[in-house]
Amino acid sequence: MRGAGAAGAAGTARAAGPGGGGVNLLSLRSHNAALVLDLLRTAGGEGISRLELADRTGLTPQAVSKITARLREDGLAAEAGRRASTGGKPRTVLRLVPEAGHAVGVHLDRDELRVVRVDLRGAVRGERRAALDLGAGSEAVLAAVREAVAGVLPVQRDEVPRQGLSGLDPSLLGVGVALPGPLDHGRGVLHRVTGFPEWDGFPLREALAERLGVPVVVDKDTNAAALGLAAGGERGSFAYLHLGTGLGAGLVIGGSVHRGARTGAGEFGHQVIQLDGPPCTCGDRGCVEALCLGAVARGDLDQAARVLGAGAANLVGLLDIDVVLLGGRTVAAAPDAFVGGVGAVLEARARRTGQDAVPVRVTAGGDGAVAVGAAQLVLGPVFGRGGG
Repeated sequence: MRGAGAAGAAGTARAAGPGGGGVNLLSLRSHNAALVLDLLRTAGGEGISRLELADRTGLTPQAVSKITARLREDGLAAEAGRRASTGGKPRTVLRLVPEAGHAVGVHLDRDELRVVRVDLRGAVRGERRAALDLGAGSEAVLAAVREAVAGVLPVQRDEVPRQGLSGLDPSLLGVGVALPGPLDHGRGVLHRVTGFPEWDGFPLREALAERLGVPVVVDKDTNAAALGLAAGGERGSFAYLHLGTGLGAGLVIGGSVHRGARTGAGEFGHQVIQLDGPPCTCGDRGCVEALCLGAVARGDLDQAARVLGAGAANLVGLLDIDVVLLGGRTVAAAPDAFVGGVGAVLEARARRTGQDAVPVRVTAGGDGAVAVGAAQLVLGPVFGRGGG
């Protein structure tokens, strides 16, 4: 079954080459090639010379020449002009060709499906949103995902061919899917998704790879968003708190997404902060999620923000993170209320401990951060970053 192998299978996908027929990206699984490709990505349109690539990677000029020659042959790199040299002839600079490869990110929420198509630089090139009932059963959900993914590809068809989506877009590297947890990221198998126990044990990655015909990576929505933020330039250690139909956290520690030994880290919403509190959909009582969503339902956003702040303060005290980032549709609808409320709780904690308050910010991606981050599950390994 194509695409149902290891999560890093994105490296075996195909990208469009100069002739339009596609090129095998298996060569990019090498660490050195990924280093070079990532430097081309970060250099932007101005490009970077082979000498600079050798200096920054520690590779020999000969090794860099071989790698860049292959990247140019595959259509992934191109000349970006010449740059004046301190001595000798001007240096040729190279740039990444963003349109040479694409990834699709899917955000499966409890009531909505959001799909984006991004290029190699992570720029969104297509997007679709649709209502979804995650409890409608696997066949209905998988069919909705297949239709939405086909809808963001550049060649529109009334019916997706049976051989899969690669026939519609040879540059498609794979599909990243993010949804509420808990789940097994390594195997792509869902556990008891909070509120939807019928998904327990469902092999989502394998099922979608079979229907789409391309590599698929599956992760929790919060992990995907955190990965996307790190890939987009967020540095250090941070917590991404996602408040929408549920509440969860994506943790980046030392620049890497922390999933835990069993890929179950980040179940932030189900920390109990009120013994014998209101029942939660997870089966416990007094969880941050139950208290926070209850306050939102009552229209008491100040209380919701304070509850969220209490949970955030626990994370700050436990992990000593650099910043707390907020996202999700509920936060996007009232960003000032949540930044102010969470920030006030963290400032009060800082006064008690004598430390500087950890800053709180809303993510730039708004409620689309999860779908964009899901695409990074596919792109990350191509550039030598943690991801799928």
